[in-house]
Amino acid sequence: MGGLDLRLVGVSCRHGGVEVVSDIDLDVRAGQRVALTGTNGSGKTTLLRAVLGLHTAVRGEIVVGGRTGRGAAEISRRRRVCAWIPQRPAAGRFPLLAGELLASSGNREQAAAMAHRLGVGALVNRPLDTLSGGQLQRMHLSRAVGCVAAGAGIVLADEPTAALDFAGQEEAADVLTELPVTLVVVTHDRAVARRCDRVLEMAAGRLREVA
Repeated sequence: MGGLDLRLVGVSCRHGGVEVVSDIDLDVRAGQRVALTGTNGSGKTTLLRAVLGLHTAVRGEIVVGGRTGRGAAEISRRRRVCAWIPQRPAAGRFPLLAGELLASSGNREQAAAMAHRLGVGALVNRPLDTLSGGQLQRMHLSRAVGCVAAGAGIVLADEPTAALDFAGQEEAADVLTELPVTLVVVTHDRAVARRCDRVLEMAAGRLREVA
C-alpha cells in the first residue's frame, strides 16, 4: 500500500468569530483509510479544506508527507499530492467541460477510463453545470483517480457518494477504497465507512475514534 502520512497537531479553525474545529490531533499512516462521520456543521469539511489550504483561519500544525508550512509553495505542493473530491463543486463563471475537469487531474487517460467505468465517459463534452449531482460526483471521483495516477498520495473526499443511488454508492465506495493511497473521507454512507480501517466522529469541532 502506498500513500503519504498525514498528521494534525493542535489544529483549530474559525469561521469569523466562531471556532468550528477545536484543537484536533490526528495521525493517519500512509495507506490508511479513515472515515470522518458526524452531524452537519460539526467541522468535518472545514478540517479537510484546512489540509488543502482552502480554509486559512487555522491554528496548529498540518503535516503532509512529512512536510509542513503555510507558504504558497507548500500549499501548491499539497494540492498536487492531495486529490480533492468536493461535496458541492462550483462550476465557475465559465464552466469547464467535463473532459477538461478530467484533464486537470494530470492523467487524463486514467481519469477518462474511470469515467467510462462509472458510466459517465460519454459526457466529456458537456459543461459541468449541465450534469446532474450524481454525474458530477462520478466525474470528480474519476478526476481523483487521474490525480492518483499522476502521483497524488492522499485522497480527501467530502461526501463523495451523497448524490448517488445505492448501486452507485457501492461502486464508488469500491473505487475509493481500492486506491493505493491514504484516504480521508467525510461520509454518512455506511458502504464507505465499513470499508475504512478507522472511523472517527466529529461533534462540536472535536474528534473521537469510534472504530
